[in-house]
Amino acid sequence: MRIAVLIKQVPDSDDVRMDEVTGTMIREGAGAMINPLDLHALQEALTIRSYQGGEVVALSMGPPQAEAALREALALGADDVVFLSDPRFAASDTWATARTLASACEKTGPYDLILAGEKATDGETGQVGPEVAVMLGFPFSTYVSRVEFDGCGSVKVSRTVEDGIERQKLPLPCLLTVLRDINEPALPTLSGKKAARRAALTVQGMGSLGLSPNEAGLAGSPTRVRRTFRPSIARSPRIFKAGDIDEGIAALFDELEDRGLIDERGSS
Repeated sequence: MRIAVLIKQVPDSDDVRMDEVTGTMIREGAGAMINPLDLHALQEALTIRSYQGGEVVALSMGPPQAEAALREALALGADDVVFLSDPRFAASDTWATARTLASACEKTGPYDLILAGEKATDGETGQVGPEVAVMLGFPFSTYVSRVEFDGCGSVKVSRTVEDGIERQKLPLPCLLTVLRDINEPALPTLSGKKAARRAALTVQGMGSLGLSPNEAGLAGSPTRVRRTFRPSIARSPRIFKAGDIDEGIAALFDELEDRGLIDERGSS
């Protein structure tokens, strides 16, 4: 069984800068890590390989520093990685990102199963996985918390939804996006880290994927961010001092009435 895992490198701090012209995140130079839910997807792929056999391939699209995420995937046990990096991929929205990843899956496939985290911490849209599935013509399931194989060319999954657990059966090949409840990611071994450090990574760009300039990056992104801003919080604290608590409460109500927050004593 060949399993592809879609991983993304995301900022590991709140110090995120935005490009005021394009309205997109500036990733260069920022501290980064593998998206936490993608680690669960990778761990599930490794678990499936342990009893189904086969190969686990991690794919990631990003700037040059995203190489670190793929080396971590190798250290954790991935058999191979596919690094998609090209300046023309910059500022991709979810649609352009999915198109790039789907093209990479077609080029490096075929795959029996594609796994990804349910969402990424830097965008939290949860769109890329299902979009990749639709572009590949794969059935897909989201919010997956359990995976089982029936040996008949299909997979049974449990989905954690608002009102309980939903069970589905999907034919292979398919795509699943997983929750953190599905497993507990393992730590890389020392030998795995050493092997990952020595591994040669091949970078694939727009040309090698057969994409045209209007299919990827900002030009291939239908989403447009009109404006980004940091919310401002204005506070004007006031301390009420009174001889007893009843006087303090009365003073507070008077203040709320003066500000128009309540129209009469005790009602809002």
